[in-house]
Amino acid sequence: MATEGAARDYSVERLGERNIRSPISMAPAQGAGIANYVTDDEFILIDTWVNSKKKTPGEKPRMLERAGPREMVYFNPAHVHAGIVSCGGLCPGINDVIRAIVRCLWYRYGVRRISGISYGYKGFLPEFQFPVKPLDPDIVDDIHKLGGTFLGSARGGGDTARFVDAMERLNLNMLFTIGGDGTQRGALAIAEEIEKRRLKIAVIGIPKTVDNDFSIIDRSFGFYTAVEKATEVLAAAHMEADSAINGIGLVKVMGRESGFIAACTALASHEANFVLIPEVPFDLDGPNGFLASLEQRIQRRGHAVIIVAEGAMQDELLSARETDASGNLKLADVGTHLRDRINAYFAEKKIEINLKYIDPSYVIRSSPANPSDSIYCERLGNAAAHAAMSGRTKTLIGLVNNKYVHLPIEAAIAERRYVDPEGNLWRDTLDATHQPVFMLNKPAR
Repeated sequence: MATEGAARDYSVERLGERNIRSPISMAPAQGAGIANYVTDDEFILIDTWVNSKKKTPGEKPRMLERAGPREMVYFNPAHVHAGIVSCGGLCPGINDVIRAIVRCLWYRYGVRRISGISYGYKGFLPEFQFPVKPLDPDIVDDIHKLGGTFLGSARGGGDTARFVDAMERLNLNMLFTIGGDGTQRGALAIAEEIEKRRLKIAVIGIPKTVDNDFSIIDRSFGFYTAVEKATEVLAAAHMEADSAINGIGLVKVMGRESGFIAACTALASHEANFVLIPEVPFDLDGPNGFLASLEQRIQRRGHAVIIVAEGAMQDELLSARETDASGNLKLADVGTHLRDRINAYFAEKKIEINLKYIDPSYVIRSSPANPSDSIYCERLGNAAAHAAMSGRTKTLIGLVNNKYVHLPIEAAIAERRYVDPEGNLWRDTLDATHQPVFMLNKPAR
């Protein structure tokens, strides 16, 4: 809603005044027949709809700086040494972003010192002895054709102060961080340490989370590829289920806390009969539970296809809450748990079933980006390079209302985005699956 986060500050920090003319030749205004520079007076509205009955009188609209090249830049390109780091789990499109940043800095600004930091933030720490990779257009030219990350990735890393020590030794004056909310929390901590030392180093984040759970932005890169690959897997699960006596296809997809991949895969595939996500609680047992609903589906249609997000049922499955190096909760395997419970349920009832369980998670997240994501990554990387050259810092590049914007990292990581059980995405998912609205024996609180 329009009032959500209204008090949050969306202004972007800058390292200082810009007094160097950009080497990119563009027009200062429309009418010249070539692309224009972006001015600091251009903003994108976050909220595209309001409830007129709930709007607070005098409420100011929430706005974000428009991303893009500025006529005046902060850094002298000849003096720039840029660093690029990718952290956390894999996601389609990381290499596309790396390639775009390198090519934009090199060809558009004439930057000749670009370094890739190996294996996440750990690459800054001397005890690991990971090499710093020199990057240029020839080196990165074909990496977008590959999945994974050309630079390597890792979770966690260590002491923020030691990261900045390493950046000083390398004489970096801009750092591009490709990663999820844990990575960007680290980026913000690095930027704050830089500020304490009165250094002039730009820190620019590019949001990477295949789960699509960054707040405010339209979507994270890699998400559409994940849905496309999951849809292919679901087609196979449906074929297996439909070809067997009381066939059941069970597919686990990514989605630690947010069920966007599961819901959108159901909409894209038209084959799912049940979608189970973290945001919508359900009971397994009982007359209104999932297993009873599944049995009814089998009796009625002779087969069923189920999508479960990896974060579903964790409150029930976890006996202890442990976290990984990125601070993420270590999840129990809901896929194998469901597989075993479904088999046991129908065996007890002496009903023959043929269940096929598929977990394509690592296949999906290591895939190259599809054309839609590849385009998105290219434009995110370009916008990130422009933001850094203009002296922005503590800034995330994102797409909001189909426009590329500068977003304060602090605002972007303040909260996660979830599938709203009362929203139109989940409504349309229920329409696509025809599953019961509630699979609970007692009303949800």
